[in-house]
Amino acid sequence: MTQPTVILVHGFWGNSLHWQHVIPLLIQKKLKVKAVEIPLTSLADDVERTHKMINQIEGPVLLVGHSYGGAVITEAGNNEKVVGLVYIAAFAPDTSESPGLITQQHPPEAAANLYPDSDGYLWVKEDKYHESFCQDLDASQSIAMAIAQKAPLASTFGDEIKTPAWKNKPSWYQISTQDRMISPENQRKMSARLNAKQIIELDASHASLASRPNEISDFIIQAASSFEL
Repeated sequence: MTQPTVILVHGFWGNSLHWQHVIPLLIQKKLKVKAVEIPLTSLADDVERTHKMINQIEGPVLLVGHSYGGAVITEAGNNEKVVGLVYIAAFAPDTSESPGLITQQHPPEAAANLYPDSDGYLWVKEDKYHESFCQDLDASQSIAMAIAQKAPLASTFGDEIKTPAWKNKPSWYQISTQDRMISPENQRKMSARLNAKQIIELDASHASLASRPNEISDFIIQAASSFEL
């Protein structure tokens, strides 16, 4: 098998540029990389957009999802081109599970810092974004992330997985032990049932892709290299 193209899938309260620290490190290792911009309007919409990018790629694909992006790759990973799934502090729901249902099992520290607007979008309070999402970054680094955050429709939290690709595709999982958006307890529970090829824990916030890009890129590179012949 030729080395897969890596498709990076962002989560709630961010966009594809949340991968900006990881992308150069992957390219330095000669990986082919794409970062999909998903609308965050429903799981079905986000999976459809991801499928479209997958189908534009020649050859095998390795999906990498951060946060809610993990739910997206769990469904989109059923595409026949996808050879593996990498979860970065992410949701990895089972059949009929939603991100909201999982969150209720162990509510995260930052739950009180979320608020809905009059159009049905759910936001992180701007003045609480740093402490909620990325407390291990300098506060100055998180200002733009807070102002430019991409809010999901709140209803997306309730969208359920139909067919979890991790039951049939190899997976990898990175746990953030200082995560305030998806509790570490939930991350450990989800990763434990994946029969993952590798699970690593980082002393990191939810934004491990920004605060620990070297470790995250190394993790993705290891996963991608396992498909080389």
